[in-house]
Amino acid sequence: MIVVMAGGRSRRMGKEKPILEVGGVPMVLRVYEEVSKVDESIVAVSRHTPKTKELCIKERIEFIETPGAGYVEDINYLLRELGPFISVSSDLPFIKASDVYEMKKGFDGRVSLTGVLPLSLVPRDLNPVVYRGYAIVGVNAVGVEGEEFFILHNPLLALNVNAPWDLEFANRITKILGSKVLLEGSDLHEGSQGYRG
Repeated sequence: MIVVMAGGRSRRMGKEKPILEVGGVPMVLRVYEEVSKVDESIVAVSRHTPKTKELCIKERIEFIETPGAGYVEDINYLLRELGPFISVSSDLPFIKASDVYEMKKGFDGRVSLTGVLPLSLVPRDLNPVVYRGYAIVGVNAVGVEGEEFFILHNPLLALNVNAPWDLEFANRITKILGSKVLLEGSDLHEGSQGYRG
């Protein structure tokens, strides 16, 4: 199970982040499109992200409502409700299915994994959170015992869209890379089950 984390308060951004567009597509949809290629996926929303919940309903994406008390509290709630899972932040617009697949392959269902990037892979203009010589990225495997770093290799995972300038930068990158825009009414979400919680 993969959970797209989309229930945060978005304090630095000042508005509901998951629905903000990068390359003309809401970030939560960009992330969901990639992670759902790997495994059964669900979006975690909270009272802080009502528009994200509305978007999930509109797009027929299964979602679960968390208490919205904070990241750690919501992760613990999801662990109790779903068992071990892989979490992916909804503000990682350049995540690829291959990143999630690597994490899934390395996850034994018990030991939690924190996704990291070697600093040598972090693009010059990005300033990710650094801990013990690695950039921390928003891809994790949530287990029930211990914790280890898990090295990923996609340099753009270092771009976590937290503030308006991050969003501007992400949109500049999509112009350089080209953007795959989801077509309205596509069958991307066909077969999903809607609300869970």
